[in-house]
Amino acid sequence: MSFYRHAQTPIASWRLAVLMGANTRTYKFALAEALLEVSKTGADEVELYELASQYAAAMLRRSADAKQAPGNRELGTKDFLRVLEEERQTSLNMGIPTDRLISAAVESMPGMVMTKFHNLSGGMTVQNDFYRLQSVRGNKQVILLPSLTDVLRADSAKTLMPELDSRWSLVETAWDANIGRGLMGRGPVLDATGELLLDPIRRANVAGSRQALVGFQNGNCFYCRASIPEDFSETHVDHVFPYALMSRGVIVGLDLNAVWNLVVSCANCNLSKSDRLPYAIEVERLMARNESIVGSPYPLKKAIESLTGKSPSSRESFFRSVQAQL
Repeated sequence: MSFYRHAQTPIASWRLAVLMGANTRTYKFALAEALLEVSKTGADEVELYELASQYAAAMLRRSADAKQAPGNRELGTKDFLRVLEEERQTSLNMGIPTDRLISAAVESMPGMVMTKFHNLSGGMTVQNDFYRLQSVRGNKQVILLPSLTDVLRADSAKTLMPELDSRWSLVETAWDANIGRGLMGRGPVLDATGELLLDPIRRANVAGSRQALVGFQNGNCFYCRASIPEDFSETHVDHVFPYALMSRGVIVGLDLNAVWNLVVSCANCNLSKSDRLPYAIEVERLMARNESIVGSPYPLKKAIESLTGKSPSSRESFFRSVQAQL
């Protein structure tokens, strides 16, 4: 959570909620998407029914084959995911969620996700809340707080939807019964270019590495700290310890084309850095970025821990051993 300590802003709180919150189900991702959508109207409050409509629509946009909860527990007849299964095809045919699906969302959202969205592990909460729920004459309303508007106005806000989609895809894939054990055991792997995160068994694309990593850099270039553009144009995935160190035989037996060594940078920074060795401050920054990833739930944290160690001291020793080879 190092980026949060240095930037206690609404957008840092937002990324903490999305990236660091516990993922017992994917409901918080649907809520996050719904909040971003309703906040675009500029309204200070919305009916819970309206937010639930956006929430249900977000869940419908995910693949029917994608798991939204871990394990194979039988769903109760009133469970929102059960209703989602039953109402999916009719909703897709209509182009909007059915009344039954929206009603199920209205019933489940307050207790299942809205009271938990701001919570982090260890009993902590984000510094900036984004909404509060209230009842007015029996109607539930969602008050959208100024911090949510501040999120949309932040320089790096344009990447929030790609970050959210990437994080959601990673969690869905981790819960896939066919690959979950491998993915949660050592995290996703990268393709040869470092552009895509792949599941370790099927080698299928899970997410773009830019979209998956940029949130842990608070939406900024790793080197100059400028905001990354929404379409990720003129941005690169860079190896902090140059990949050439492997091809030249300087570093042996260590994969530099792995999450622990990859960052998102603007094109100018990446091209000017070229194959130079990282400065000491950049190594420290990379270690801090990796600690941010380890602070998030699986599966990206596994990609760090499986190669660099499961404790902060072992990860620090890992980096010192890398530097010792140079």
